[in-house]
Amino acid sequence: MLQVNELNQFYGGSHILRGVSFDAKVGEVTCLLGRNGVGKTTLLKCLMGLLPAKSGTISWQGEVINGRKPHQRVQSGIAYVPQGREIFPRLTVEENLLMGLSRFSASQAKQVPDEIYHLFPVLLAMKNRRGGDLSGGQQQQLAIGRALACQPGLLILDEPTEGIQPSVIKEIGAVIKQLAARGDMAILLVEQFYDFAAELADSYLVMSRGNIIKRGAGSEMESEGIRGLVAI
Repeated sequence: MLQVNELNQFYGGSHILRGVSFDAKVGEVTCLLGRNGVGKTTLLKCLMGLLPAKSGTISWQGEVINGRKPHQRVQSGIAYVPQGREIFPRLTVEENLLMGLSRFSASQAKQVPDEIYHLFPVLLAMKNRRGGDLSGGQQQQLAIGRALACQPGLLILDEPTEGIQPSVIKEIGAVIKQLAARGDMAILLVEQFYDFAAELADSYLVMSRGNIIKRGAGSEMESEGIRGLVAI
């Protein structure tokens, strides 16, 4: 389980994260919602060690990981898909996926797990195509597939629906449901697209001005009026 306790971060004199606390449990999808500029991406960068937290603790599987560097967090089973689908455009789809195996030994990192192609059949069909030649939706599937190749215990997705066509959004949602149903992974999904989040969330968090202002069960999002608190 991921446990975040009283996390604070400052930037240019501004208090960006204000005592953020929450849990993300294995076998569940935790959706973090909020409008632009409330600190969501800053929070994720702190979780991955890309930004140091000024105070507070981040614990994964019972151990505080504040002092771990980004690659060490990946080694411990945390995968992050940032906004912008940061794939390697000149590498093939297969080569991109193999890059996701960096936490394993050289002998284990020679073949893409069959599960990735099962989850995203389009990647198998295009495995010899360059990543830069794929559509935006296909690149997003590739980015998620690369993150899953390391067999993470925690998958962090930063607005995976941004700029993606509805048909691919549906496919990505189906994959997230499959992953959650396996019961061996915690999924932290950051979203502005309310309907996508409401369909997937086991629990939700609403962020505003650097803090969590509301939380609850995903099944209660509509009755709690969460739609009105987010952008879309």
